[in-house]
Amino acid sequence: MTISKKIFLTGASGGIGSAICDKFLNEKYSLILTSSSTEKLQKLKDKYGTSHYYYEIDLSNSETLQNSLDEISQDHKDISVIVNNAGKTHDNLIFRMKKEQWSEVIQTNLNSNYQIIKSLLPNMLTNKYGRIIGIASIVGSTGNPGQANYVASKSGLVGLYKSIAIEVARRNINVNVISPGFISTSMTEKLNDDQKKAYLSKIPMMRFGNPEDVANLAYFLSTDDSAYITGQNLHINGGMLMV
Repeated sequence: MTISKKIFLTGASGGIGSAICDKFLNEKYSLILTSSSTEKLQKLKDKYGTSHYYYEIDLSNSETLQNSLDEISQDHKDISVIVNNAGKTHDNLIFRMKKEQWSEVIQTNLNSNYQIIKSLLPNMLTNKYGRIIGIASIVGSTGNPGQANYVASKSGLVGLYKSIAIEVARRNINVNVISPGFISTSMTEKLNDDQKKAYLSKIPMMRFGNPEDVANLAYFLSTDDSAYITGQNLHINGGMLMV
């Protein structure tokens, strides 16, 4: 059977998302990229060209998201890899956290994954092939003060993917989660020297990871070299957390 080299990716314009795009592009994949921003979507088009596919999607709006997913499911019945990378934060201590802060993060980071997988999985079941990868976070396993909503969404992701992995394991569909630790992105660049030293002191390797570290693992999980790996939460954190 010829496997289509087509990847659906959310959060393509961020540091990790860009690295995943570049990795799969180098491996001759067609890209189906999404963004909630017209401006970011145009930048993606300018970068990757007209031979790929682009959709403006608001993950925080379940209704419009579903409409877009229905369209994508019809347009691309041959998606072989799904990488759910997009996410957002709305940090606050729990006793100050507004309902909207909670709901928006849970919808964007967790509920959207349910909608995406539920919408695109039937084609994978028909094709009897698929690789589904979620990008969670180290804090989903450790907790983090001021991020109860974000942590809940990322730890929920792990449970969601493990359950789906069991459901589809006999259909040649592998489902895994990647949990990055501190990766050098625009977020870490905002830290001052003292903050960086404090975080680095907790990392045995004494350095932040690179977006390419995450992209390389995502690609490995999409290949037949990882055919016997499913239902796993794979950590990339330089030894910061060992589980």
